Amino acid sequence: MAEQSLIIFDTTLRDGEQSPGASMTREEKLRVARQLEKMRVDVIEAGFAAASAGDFEAIRAIAENIRESTVCSLARASEQDIERAGEAVRPAERRRIHTFIATSPIHMEKKLRMAPEEVIAQAVKAIGWARRYTDDVEFSAEDAGRSDLDFLCRVFEAAIKAGATTINVPDTVGYNLPDQFSRTLRALIERVSGAERVVWSVHCHNDLGLAVANSLAAVLAGARQVECTINGLGERAGNAALEEVVMTVRTRADIFPVTTWIDTTQIVPASRLVSQITGYPVQPNKAIVGANAFAHESGIHQDGVLKHRETYEIMRAEDVGWKENKLVLGKHSGRNAFRSRLAEIGVVLESEDALNAAFARFKELADKKHEIFDEDLQALVSNEAVPARETYRLNYSRVTSETGETPRARVILGVEGEEKTAEAEGSGPVDAAFKAIERVAQSGAKLLLYSVNAITTGTDAQGEVTVRLAAENRIVNGQGADTDIVVASAKAYLNALNKLRAPDGKVNPQGVL
Repeated sequence: MAEQSLIIFDTTLRDGEQSPGASMTREEKLRVARQLEKMRVDVIEAGFAAASAGDFEAIRAIAENIRESTVCSLARASEQDIERAGEAVRPAERRRIHTFIATSPIHMEKKLRMAPEEVIAQAVKAIGWARRYTDDVEFSAEDAGRSDLDFLCRVFEAAIKAGATTINVPDTVGYNLPDQFSRTLRALIERVSGAERVVWSVHCHNDLGLAVANSLAAVLAGARQVECTINGLGERAGNAALEEVVMTVRTRADIFPVTTWIDTTQIVPASRLVSQITGYPVQPNKAIVGANAFAHESGIHQDGVLKHRETYEIMRAEDVGWKENKLVLGKHSGRNAFRSRLAEIGVVLESEDALNAAFARFKELADKKHEIFDEDLQALVSNEAVPARETYRLNYSRVTSETGETPRARVILGVEGEEKTAEAEGSGPVDAAFKAIERVAQSGAKLLLYSVNAITTGTDAQGEVTVRLAAENRIVNGQGADTDIVVASAKAYLNALNKLRAPDGKVNPQGVL
């Protein structure tokens, strides 16, 4: 069988962002999109344009800057949603509109309150509206994994006749098993009139831990697009992990008659970038991108790998972007060297002022830390980025912690141009710092997560802190990095508070594929 292309459709910026607290700013989305383009992702689903003005602007910015990948926006099967999506992706050289409507009995009856014939009619209308803006239209049957097969055939036939060029079969709630999902794909491709004229796609969720397995089973059944995310990020238990799909297809070329255009050496950099921006750490034993993915502790394994790598390794670490940390810059490095190194690791600052601010922070870090690694630079840009509206800024902190004494913190915060001071005691230095901050902010937010990770090795490594706060039906993540863990923690807490104070007008779509 001749080898065919497998389209990699990345939805990190849309479905991945629906993870609690993983919302990204326009600038953060643009950074991730540039990395995805560098990795040669075929389609970047940049967001849900109708969700908010911020989402619309982020998609628009990506459409204006991305040239090699197709830029896509999700839209419900409504004229208003599709109009917003069309306007958002209009500047892109390659643009797509991805529209959807639910097709399972429970969704049609309980959520949409529509009869099956009405659903088909709405799908046809939606595709017609989308074709006003682009010939590249994707149609998804939300909750296809629990839909009646005969009804799916009817919906997809109507969608193809209306002009859809990609037909997506989502396992929205992660309910299917690989063999079952494979049979569904084969039946659809065999039975749907016009099936040969479209690309068949799958979008699998990981509720039962089967998203990658279901996606790969569908590829063997004829699917030629897989929708996935970096690190498997996504709603609930997440989506199919891009890195696992791509490397399985590549490693098991004896089984899969497809190939991708992905530059696999960019997988680990993409993983780290998404993790830093969203605050979702990668578990050490995560396939491909986990810190232990290529580590061998067993004596037998170590002996085997030393004698011949392939005894215990089916991939080369360097093929997915793992490499030794290298000293890239030091305290005597100049601005041009700093700018060049940022560009090499995929960081593009949009203005000279932004470069100057980042360079000043780099110099501050270089005074504290002798060796500066790529990961430090990523964290410096990711965690020090100023939100569109910065209500709180840490101007000063002093924390004391002695054996047998109650820790105490004193902070001076800049609050919309004014300085405010507060002191508090806590069960530990971080707790004291947070309580002091709250005496000023009085946010009433609930702390859902506090996580610390070392960015590099050594006792002078920066600590990267993630704080997740909930307030007024919103959940946000805040990030902070510093060689002082307490300072990093305070920065992360304030970063989260600033996000809570920022205007949010994002709406929740009827479905989330």
